[in-house]
Amino acid sequence: MVSTTRIKSVDFYRKIPKDLTEASLSGAGLSIIATLAMVFLFGMELSTYLAVTTNTSVIVDKSSDGDFLRIDFNVSFPSLSCEFASVAVKDVLGTNRLNLTKTIKKTPIDPHLRATGAEVHSTSALDLINHGDEDHGDNTYAAIPLTGATFDKFSHHFQILVVNFYAPWCYWSNRLKPSWEKAAEITRERYNPETDGRVLLGSVDCTEESTLCKRNHIQGYPSIRIFRKGSDLKEDHGHHEHESYYGDRDTESILKMVEELLKPIKKEDHKLALDGKTDNVISSIKKAPVSGGCRIVGYVRAKKVPGQIIISAHSGAHSFDASQMNMTHYVSHLSFGTMISERLLTDMKRLQPYLGLSHERLNGKWFVNEGQFAANVTIEHYLQVVKTEVVSRRFGQEHSVIEEYEYTAHSNVAHGYYYPVAKFRFDLSPMQVLISENPKSFSHFITNVCAIIGGVFTVAGILDSIFHNTVRLVKKKVELGKNI
Repeated sequence: MVSTTRIKSVDFYRKIPKDLTEASLSGAGLSIIATLAMVFLFGMELSTYLAVTTNTSVIVDKSSDGDFLRIDFNVSFPSLSCEFASVAVKDVLGTNRLNLTKTIKKTPIDPHLRATGAEVHSTSALDLINHGDEDHGDNTYAAIPLTGATFDKFSHHFQILVVNFYAPWCYWSNRLKPSWEKAAEITRERYNPETDGRVLLGSVDCTEESTLCKRNHIQGYPSIRIFRKGSDLKEDHGHHEHESYYGDRDTESILKMVEELLKPIKKEDHKLALDGKTDNVISSIKKAPVSGGCRIVGYVRAKKVPGQIIISAHSGAHSFDASQMNMTHYVSHLSFGTMISERLLTDMKRLQPYLGLSHERLNGKWFVNEGQFAANVTIEHYLQVVKTEVVSRRFGQEHSVIEEYEYTAHSNVAHGYYYPVAKFRFDLSPMQVLISENPKSFSHFITNVCAIIGGVFTVAGILDSIFHNTVRLVKKKVELGKNI
């Protein structure tokens, strides 16, 4: 059995009887100062412990989001019709996806970027249009040529006015011409304009009547538009409202379309039947764009290799006049990867110095064709993309806090030899920026707190001892001097 005396012998903190100690004012003052110093240093150490230090490094990209990258965009084109607006994705590996529609939404807009109608759905059947086998050498001109001076007169006189807006240089217009003229001739024989007054087929040469074509937002040739008497003006916005025909272009199909349009209109009936389309033609007759602009919103998934997003006018059965195309656009939003919500960035204020600075370089900017080139003006954006990842290490484990893709942007307006387009070229860096959060361990915090308390207490004791001994020595010398 170990005696208590032996246990007491290992006591590091031997007690001095209270009556052998002496309190002093200097010791009390130094004790107060030491206590304040301890509190101050403890607060500084606690602040340092709660703060998270970060280290920034550049490493090879080790993305966990797969081989594809999501690209979100919202771009408005005041002079590109939704009727022909198309989004394509290409990359250096040979991927070439044209006219994407599944994840893309197109909305007509006016020059002030205000929506003027409902979403426009792309017509995928244009590439399969049948043009018939009519003789292209036929020089008959049965379709009434319309001009800016006569257009309104005819559109208000006939219940149905079907107009072919064409360009003489256009390959597709020339293929349509024989069928159109033959259909116009047969229509005039069946429905005499003088005695019937229900339907008329006309033609507009857009190289001669450019103002009339612009007024009806014609951007591709040929464009077959259907005007119903009294419905060519939309009262709430003042935009022209009519329909477009996207069906086959042979004589038989055109005549069938005319017959279906006339079914609900009796010969003696001079009232308009707005809902006069049957199921036979509803798939090939759609509402024409009421304005010449388009807002394109959506996203694409692209491989993580250099590539490009191309927005342009596209059709497998229309031609475009490059000199009249204007790819001026406004970028509302363009980002790579998963979008970081503003709330998340607000909640994680410590990350703001490192994130959210370059992930929206193009947002809120206009890119305008200022007319320094005559035609065929393409607007290109070159985007260099790099991934930034924040990693936190706690309790010996590492986990990703947030990931985002930031980019630099350089834009250029250039003259080309093909149709004008808007290109967004992107090049992903094989490296990524890694921001590591390194919080201090609790054991380190406790060690420093003990060091603060012990160090201040010891230093204060030394100072008190020096001060006390100095005062006592001075008093002793003074007393010796008086005795002498």
